[in-house]
Amino acid sequence: MTMTPERARGLLGSRIARNKAGDAAFSAAIYSLAALMIVPLLLILGYVAVKGIPQLSWALVATDERHGGILNAILGSLYTSCIALAVAAPLGVLCGVWLSENPDGGAAQAVRTSVDVISGLPSIVVGIIAYFILVLPFRHFSALSGAAALAVMMLPGIIKNSEENLRLVPRELKEGAYALGAPRSVVLLQIVLPAASGGVVSGVLLSFARALGETAPLLFTAFGSRDMTFNPSSPMEALPPLIFKYAQSPREDWISTAWAASFVLVVVVLFLNLMTKLVLRRWKH
Repeated sequence: MTMTPERARGLLGSRIARNKAGDAAFSAAIYSLAALMIVPLLLILGYVAVKGIPQLSWALVATDERHGGILNAILGSLYTSCIALAVAAPLGVLCGVWLSENPDGGAAQAVRTSVDVISGLPSIVVGIIAYFILVLPFRHFSALSGAAALAVMMLPGIIKNSEENLRLVPRELKEGAYALGAPRSVVLLQIVLPAASGGVVSGVLLSFARALGETAPLLFTAFGSRDMTFNPSSPMEALPPLIFKYAQSPREDWISTAWAASFVLVVVVLFLNLMTKLVLRRWKH
């Protein structure tokens, strides 16, 4: 039986209508799932802001813990995390370069498996391991042991992100450099790494932001100190352990300080995440 033009147009119109309805349903599901992720985050951020902003003052952020402030914790967090970053960033980027250049083989698979295992370790387990290896034998808490624990937690993110971004560099760039007689070290350091620098830097910043918010590793290693110190071999305070300690106190002023410190920590982490977005956007352009 021959299909008339009117019937063909009717079938085509019904198919288009079904496709539009399916697209609308899929878009609604996507937006709903996005709202499920965003709304709780906004509620948490709003609650921390409502509780923390009224407790903020210049005296709080400009004096150390002995005078009722949190300056030693802010500087201690940055100091310890920067030491960890100075160790983890070069190692992580170099490991990512090696994995991108040697994607196959048993050694590469072993490294990737190790990275996956470390990234899945709870932070408290990393803290306990660092305590038994770096603190207990020397019978001394220190910022260096805390930085070592944070460096271990930074490495998986830096390695994975570096490898993925380096493998996105067009092969033609490397082949052209090799064709001109450039040695492999020059190709990697002056062509491949600069081409992927935006993505690599973003991974480093994200890992740094994660380290700033870690509590458990520092509880077992840096331990904390009420004094302002920059001696890496001595105990040192940081914002997450201070928040943990003050939030459990029955004193109202300590609980208020914990909320203010929480807000400061959230602002710092959000700033680092925004910096990561800006770096990625500039790199893409």
